[in-house]
Amino acid sequence: MPEIIKSIVLGIIQGLTEFLPVSSSGHLELAKYFLGTDFTGDESLTMSVVLHIATALSTFFVFRKEILSLFSGVIRKGWNEDKTFLLQIVISMIPAAIIGYFFEKELEQLFSGKIFFVSCMLILTGILLFVSDYGMKREKDISNKHSLIIGIAQAIAILPGISRSGATISTSVLLGIKKEKAAFFSFIMVLPLIFGKMAKDVLDGAYTETTISHSSLIFGFLAAFITGIIACKWMITLVKNSKLRYFAYYCVILGLTTIIILYFNGN
Repeated sequence: MPEIIKSIVLGIIQGLTEFLPVSSSGHLELAKYFLGTDFTGDESLTMSVVLHIATALSTFFVFRKEILSLFSGVIRKGWNEDKTFLLQIVISMIPAAIIGYFFEKELEQLFSGKIFFVSCMLILTGILLFVSDYGMKREKDISNKHSLIIGIAQAIAILPGISRSGATISTSVLLGIKKEKAAFFSFIMVLPLIFGKMAKDVLDGAYTETTISHSSLIFGFLAAFITGIIACKWMITLVKNSKLRYFAYYCVILGLTTIIILYFNGN
């Protein structure tokens, strides 16, 4: 299969799974394994970062009105709800930023075909989704303490196979936070981390030596952006209607199936 086609497939997978609670990083690693991509560890991570940037921009597109309203509220004088929300976003970033900064090299190793590990994490994601879908229905607003706890969930979700949206939304729901606010907070809180990571890598020259063609990166980016918009809107509806358990079944079945395949392949 040509590299461009593989990149488009990876982009579609990223776009769909970034917002759906099934772990985009886990699906990308599984897809690379079953598609037989020959990306090295650094190339694999480069492709993953590019696709994550695409879905981050699709988040901006879907929530453009809310984000513009947030920024307009932040620049107004005096303390208000928008500035409180921005503070909570900053608090939620701290755990993942610390983990990413101090354990960057160790994390990169997990994005190099650790399929058995990814499968186990998918099963864990499924269990979390199932528990949260039957959690108590309450209508709390997000507090600073909640932001930190949700941020810890996001930090754990750096591991491939743990769904970031699944972990953060499930944690929010278990904390009793309003579902609509939980989804919005989950999708917005990751944006500074993605663009911060991109800026750091550009300054460090991380992408100057990649052998992945520019056309493959561009087509993968576009596929992830378009499908990301569709999946983001779909996920908002799913969270409101408490249908995360169906994704729980999917994650567990996929994880177990992959482990069985690995066993019979002798891996």
